[in-house]
Amino acid sequence: MTLRLVEFVVAGNEASDLLPVRSPAVLAAHRARRGFWTVLDEGPVEQCLALLLEHDDGEWSALHVDADAGTENGRTEDGEALAHHDGWVYVFGSHFGSKAGPLRPRRAFVARFREDDAAGGRLPVRVVRNRFRLHRAVNDALAAAELTTLPPGQRVRERFIAETVARGTARAKGWVSRFAEGDLPLNVEAAAFTPHGTVLLGLRFPVTTDGEPILVEVAGVPEMFDGGNWPRALGAYALTGVTPPGALTGFRALVPLPDGGYAAIVGSIDALGKGSVLLDDHPHGGDVTSRHVRFRLEKAAGHLVPGELVADLAPFHHVEGLAEADGRCWYVTDEDHRVALWIG
Repeated sequence: MTLRLVEFVVAGNEASDLLPVRSPAVLAAHRARRGFWTVLDEGPVEQCLALLLEHDDGEWSALHVDADAGTENGRTEDGEALAHHDGWVYVFGSHFGSKAGPLRPRRAFVARFREDDAAGGRLPVRVVRNRFRLHRAVNDALAAAELTTLPPGQRVRERFIAETVARGTARAKGWVSRFAEGDLPLNVEAAAFTPHGTVLLGLRFPVTTDGEPILVEVAGVPEMFDGGNWPRALGAYALTGVTPPGALTGFRALVPLPDGGYAAIVGSIDALGKGSVLLDDHPHGGDVTSRHVRFRLEKAAGHLVPGELVADLAPFHHVEGLAEADGRCWYVTDEDHRVALWIG
C-alpha cells in the first residue's frame, strides 16, 4: 500500500484516534469537503480536541478547537478514543496511568459534545468522571468471560493496582472499594458504538494468554450524562487470527463500517523505549508493527470473534487512528510534537 503523508503541528502535541466529521455545518463553517476529529495526548480533554480539514481546494489544515468543560476544566487527562452516537462525539479516557503506574482517576472519564456545536464559537463539552466504576465493570466482565487473560507480572500488579489502592487509601478516596484482588489494569485505546447503542471498547491491555486483543461491550454510556446511571459491561470477546505468532497485540483504533462490520488497528501493548512496566514483564508485546484488520461481531463463536487481515502496516509501530471511506484509508500515527496523517 502506497501512503501519502500530510503533517500538521497542533498545540505541539501528537494525536490519538481519527473520527470522520459527520456534521455538514462544521464542514461548511470551515469551507472543507472532508474533516476528521482527533484528540491530542496527555492534557485535559477541553484542551486536546482538534480538527484535520481538507478544504475545497484540496489543501489541508489543522484547527485546535476552543472548548470549555465548565466545572470539569483541568480535571481530566489522556483522552484516547473517539466515537459517534446520535449526533454526539464521545471521548473516552484511557482509564490507565503513566507507563510505570499507578492508575490515575483523571483518566477514568467519558466526555461528549454535540458535533454541530463545533461550527462556531466556544465548544461546550460535558465530562463525566466515573471514579473507576468502569474499571470494576470491565474487570468483572473479563473474569466472567470464557477467555483467559494474560496474567500481569508482579511489578505490574504492584505499580498499577497495589500502588493505586495505597494512594487512594491514604487520601481516603471512596473509589478504593472498586478494586479487588486479581484486578487487571485497563488501557482503553479504541471505541465504537454498535447499532444497539452499546459501546465496544478496544483494550490495548489486557490481552489473552494467546496474545489476542480484547473487546468489551458496555451498555449505558449515554445514560451517564442523564444523571445517576453508570455503565455496565455485557461481555468480553477476543479477536482471533490477527496476532502474529509469538506476539502480543492490543487494540489501537476501532471504527464501525457501513455494512455492519468493524475495522480496527491492532499493535503493540505499549511503546518501546519509554520505561513501560508492561514491557518489562512482557517484552514480546513491544516490537510489534501495526495491522489493519476487519471483523463482524455476529460471527462470534462464544467469546471468540474471527478477524481478517486487511493490511500489514509495517514498518509502523504506532498507528493510533483509522478511517475508511470512498474506497480509501486514512491513518494517524503517534509522532512526537506533530500530527501525521497518512492517506492510502
